[in-house]
Amino acid sequence: MYFNIVQIILPAIAYLVFAPVVGGLLAGIDRRIAARMQRRKGPPLLQPFYDVFKLCSKQGVSVNQVQDFYVAGFLLFVIISGIFFFTRGDILLVVFTLTLASVCLVVAAYSSNSPYSQIGAERELLQTMAYEPMLLLTAMGFYMAFKTFRLSDLVSGRLPGIVYLPGVFIGLAYILTIKFRKSPFDLSMSHEAHQELVKGIVTEFSGKTLAMVEVAHWYENIFLLGFVYLFFVWNEPLSPLLGLLACAAVYVLEIFIDNCCARIKWQGVLSSTWAVTLVAGFVNLLVLSFIK
Repeated sequence: MYFNIVQIILPAIAYLVFAPVVGGLLAGIDRRIAARMQRRKGPPLLQPFYDVFKLCSKQGVSVNQVQDFYVAGFLLFVIISGIFFFTRGDILLVVFTLTLASVCLVVAAYSSNSPYSQIGAERELLQTMAYEPMLLLTAMGFYMAFKTFRLSDLVSGRLPGIVYLPGVFIGLAYILTIKFRKSPFDLSMSHEAHQELVKGIVTEFSGKTLAMVEVAHWYENIFLLGFVYLFFVWNEPLSPLLGLLACAAVYVLEIFIDNCCARIKWQGVLSSTWAVTLVAGFVNLLVLSFIK
């Protein structure tokens, strides 16, 4: 009993402490690699941390009283999703909790009267409609392959998930471009300067509120890479190294795509993601249902 509690508490504390540090470093690496691709020097590696600290030092200005509450809910549900994941809980519960986080961010944007925020919120909902089916198919795929939703059982199988779910992995990697907020799918919010909607969904966020959004994305990026990791680990001592290499490869690929692709319209986001979900994800599950 005591050992089981320790197995839950230690990963949860590790995620709470180290996820924003690693997430911030990944954001800094992202900026450095993007700058090199564009033949620029780029900002310092720790620039994302400098930005967040500066935001925290600014005076907080909120449009209304509920805006900060919903943004805090966004951060809280993202953290809870990561804790469920890294304590090897239920993968389906992780997906549902992540959806609640997205809803909180959308409601926070809708609570302002800014047309930029409201259009950004509408686009965020469209993005949710685009990636949510693939996340659900990922959870279903692991259940069909391993007969369980428990992450503790998924990482201890005789074969890695990529063997059973190559199509699902392709679909997941495709929708991660949306979750990482990269071109060509950065419809609702972007760190780049090419958005005609100013900052979209976070236009009316400032100070500590905007800092919470940034930190939430650092947390989110870490456990989303955990989904990639999940496809490459099994009951083999060296498999964690393979999983980490896969995470690094996918993240670098997303940076490359971000710097090579122009943003597309929302119709293209929905049609392309649903097509990949149907072809790569659903067909994979259909084949798996015959061979398992």
